[in-house]
Amino acid sequence: MLNSFHIIAFTHRNLEVSEVGKLHIETDNQFDRLNILKNEMQLSELMFLSTCNRVEYLFCSDQGLTTGFLTNFFQKLYPNFSLAEVESLVEASQVFTGILAIEHILQVASSIDSMIVGEREIITQVRNAFELSKKLGLTGDFIRLVMRHTVETAKRVYTETSIATKPVSVVALAYHTLREMDIALDARVLIVGAGTTNTNMGRFLRKHGYKNFTVFNRTLSKAESLAKDLHGNAFPLTELKKFNKGFDIIITCTGAENHVITHEIYEQLLQNETSKKVVIDIAIPNDLDKTIVDSHNLVHISVDHLQKISDQNLKERSKEISHVSDILSEALFEFQQLHRLRKVEIAMREVPMMVKDIKSTALNHVFKNEMQGLNDDSREVLEKIISYMEKKYMSVPMLMAKEILLKN
Repeated sequence: MLNSFHIIAFTHRNLEVSEVGKLHIETDNQFDRLNILKNEMQLSELMFLSTCNRVEYLFCSDQGLTTGFLTNFFQKLYPNFSLAEVESLVEASQVFTGILAIEHILQVASSIDSMIVGEREIITQVRNAFELSKKLGLTGDFIRLVMRHTVETAKRVYTETSIATKPVSVVALAYHTLREMDIALDARVLIVGAGTTNTNMGRFLRKHGYKNFTVFNRTLSKAESLAKDLHGNAFPLTELKKFNKGFDIIITCTGAENHVITHEIYEQLLQNETSKKVVIDIAIPNDLDKTIVDSHNLVHISVDHLQKISDQNLKERSKEISHVSDILSEALFEFQQLHRLRKVEIAMREVPMMVKDIKSTALNHVFKNEMQGLNDDSREVLEKIISYMEKKYMSVPMLMAKEILLKN
């Protein structure tokens, strides 16, 4: 199974961030689109990971990842893409197979493959992506094993190294950029989207003294939950185009595939005010129509802008990468052992049932007459002995097989 495990990855390293954003699939659409892909491509397991600057596909398949396979893969998953767009994806694809795929996902969850090294958010994003794919019935035993080991390894990295010191996450970078503008703490803050990133951003601002929040989200209950934490107001996303109380700061990060803040909506939000505004757009693809930036008095803080700042901060954390790499090398070896042991467990799943069948045949057929001739006390003792031996027959071979694997 290990050699049948593959990852196709798109990050800021091999594709423009805006292009990565086009590969995002909204949660509500994932079940249909990913199930079609899994069935038509004959994938035994599939997991979809999407963050603000990364989209990855983890799957199990005995097929080789040829150009033809990749072309078919993207055409089925993104039927609206042109042939030229598909060919561009095939050419840009980073492909990992077998143990190299395991190494890659360990690096991702441990943040050393992130745009911002040491960004803790990625471990939560990886875990949540797995849980959603599992809920949708896409994953199986192998990806479960991979994810469990990946999350455990990432936790160890963040505990045993200083890779995450001097926070430089998207949230922290956006806040520090905002703070440098010396904006008043009573500024009117509109938060569009109530996902993990905006929730963290809102709580960060609240912690540092900001107090005037209005939250918009597609699911009203999530907006209300965040607004409650921030002592603000909550509205469904559909009400954004009607909001008439003005703003000083917009923080937007949704999973929408198209612009959430169009020219028309921005003009409505502006309410004819002429003071300089701040829009922190950390969504991929961008929630704000970028042409608005050229025609209005505003400061636009995007993921691309934050990436430039993060490049300077990476130097502070680079010295920890060697330590992290040592942990990942050890974790990679451990996974190979876990995989071998799991193969033994799967191969021996039928042993307990076979032993039970032998026991049943012996008691009810082969030695049926003899059993009937025993008194109750003798029969009870015999059954205890047989049950004890039954357990040992199931456990001893498993332990021996594990010991042999570990020694080798």
